[in-house]
Amino acid sequence: MSKIACIFPGQGAQYSGMGREIAENYSEAMAIFDMASQRLGIDMKKLCFEGSEEELKQTENTQPSILTTSIALLEVLKLRGIQPHITAGLSLGEYSALVASNAIRFEDAVALVRKRGKYMQEAVPAGEGTMAAVMGMEREAVLECLKMASGYGVVEAANFNCPGQIVIAGHTKAVEHACGILKEKGAKRAMVLPVSAPFHSSLLKPAGDKLALELEQVEIQDNTLPVVSNVNAQIIMDKYEIKRCLIEQVSNSVLWEDSIRRMIDLGVDTFIEVGPGKTLSAFVKKIDKGLSVYNVEDMESLENTIVNIRERLECN
Repeated sequence: MSKIACIFPGQGAQYSGMGREIAENYSEAMAIFDMASQRLGIDMKKLCFEGSEEELKQTENTQPSILTTSIALLEVLKLRGIQPHITAGLSLGEYSALVASNAIRFEDAVALVRKRGKYMQEAVPAGEGTMAAVMGMEREAVLECLKMASGYGVVEAANFNCPGQIVIAGHTKAVEHACGILKEKGAKRAMVLPVSAPFHSSLLKPAGDKLALELEQVEIQDNTLPVVSNVNAQIIMDKYEIKRCLIEQVSNSVLWEDSIRRMIDLGVDTFIEVGPGKTLSAFVKKIDKGLSVYNVEDMESLENTIVNIRERLECN
C-alpha cells in the first residue's frame, strides 16, 4: 500500500496571490486565513492574496503567510480524503508539519512564526551576514572548502537540499571568500543569494534563545503523526523533543535530503508538497526519480493530485 508524506515549504516560496483560488472555492481554507488574521491583528487575506513582493519578503510577514497558506491547503486536501502517514517541512515548513501532526495549534503556530521571523531578522545586522547556493559539488568537498574560508569569519552549511545542491551561510566576507574557493575546487556554481540574514548558521543562535522563551509560553503536545525533524532527520514524537529541535533548527543545518531519505527508508513512496511553489517537489525528484511526487497550491494542482492519489490507492 502506498505510504503518503505531506511536505511543507519554507521561506522563499511566497508569492502574491498564494492560496487565493483555493480559499475562494473552499470555506474551510478561507477560515484558516480568517483565523490567522484574528490572531495576528493583520489582514492575512490581503497580505497573501494582494501583497506586494516587498511586503511578502519581509521575514515577519513571509513566515506567517506561508504557514497560513500551507495549512489552508492542507485542510482542503484532508477534506478531499487525503491523509498523510508522515510529515516534514523545510525550515519554516516544519511548523506546518507540526500543525498537521496535532503537536501545536495553528493559532499558536502562526503567532510564533511571526515572532520567529522577527528574531531571525534582528539576530545579525543588515549587511553582516548572507547565504550562497552551491551547485554540483559533493557534501564532503563543500565542507572542506568551508574550513578553508573560516579564517574570514563564520561560514557553515545551512541547507543540504538534494544531491548537488547545498546552501551555505555566515559572515558576508567569509561566504564570498568561500564561493571563490568552491569555484576553484570544481563547484558548477557558487553564488551569493539575495537574502537578509545568514539563516541556519550559528550566527542565528540569539534568535534561537529568544524563540526558546516564546516556546515556554506555547502549549505543545506529543504529536499524533510522525514528523521528521530538520536538525537530525529523525522522527520526533515527544513535546519536549519538539521544542528542543525547533530551538536548534534556527542556528543549525537543515538536513532536507537526509529527511527525505529517512521517509523513503520508512516506506514512503508518495510525496505531496502542500503550500506555495514547487521547490520541494523538485528536490524530492532529484533525490529519487522513482517516487511519485505531487504538489498542491491551486485548484488545478489539487484536482490533479486527488485523481492520481486515488488511482494509486485503488491499484493497491
